[in-house]
Amino acid sequence: MSQAAVLTIDGPVSSGKGTVARLVAARMGWHLLDSGALYRVLGYHARNQGVALDDEPRLVDMAKALPVRFVEQQGDTAVILAGEDVSNIIRQESVGELASQVAVLQPVRDALLARQRAFAESPGLVADGRDMGTVVFTSAPLKIYLTASAEERARRRFEQLKEKGFGATLATLVEDIRTRDDRDMNREVAPLRPADDAVVIDSTTLSVDDVVNRILDEAAARQLA
Repeated sequence: MSQAAVLTIDGPVSSGKGTVARLVAARMGWHLLDSGALYRVLGYHARNQGVALDDEPRLVDMAKALPVRFVEQQGDTAVILAGEDVSNIIRQESVGELASQVAVLQPVRDALLARQRAFAESPGLVADGRDMGTVVFTSAPLKIYLTASAEERARRRFEQLKEKGFGATLATLVEDIRTRDDRDMNREVAPLRPADDAVVIDSTTLSVDDVVNRILDEAAARQLA
């Protein structure tokens, strides 16, 4: 594994880890890994190619050869799949459900493991996901577990979807989030949980800036920033 410093940010769906990770990476001048995007792209690609989400051998082959690139542009990261910008498509709730289904398969996670670790390059990496601190980067000097109430996460997700022109109801989002939480936390493979040495941040009543500054303070205390 690369010796570059890694800061991991794990947490449940819609906890704000993606936004926070991008801002922290930008403030620190570090690389960014959105591991959830890999699973979303894989689920989306599998559906488009007619591959069943429980067909482990074909999903593993697809994961190893996934034609995906992450391109930094205008302060954001574009996700390019086989030459197509799928950045917005993979953020739809239906694609998140596909990602959650393929993510429970150990062979698929193994196939993506080396690919994720390869993102750790100098000067450092901010890795956002669900098992970054517990599986992928277990020796990271700073591990954050970011969470918030299901109701607050649903409210944030509702606002995001509304801004992007996608329809959803708040009640449905709360139910979907609780279902995803249950699946992610109770799956046999890499269940969602804080690493033993993680700093747990409940952002229910915090602003994005509050969370970012708290993480930067923790990084500074470890001489990472």
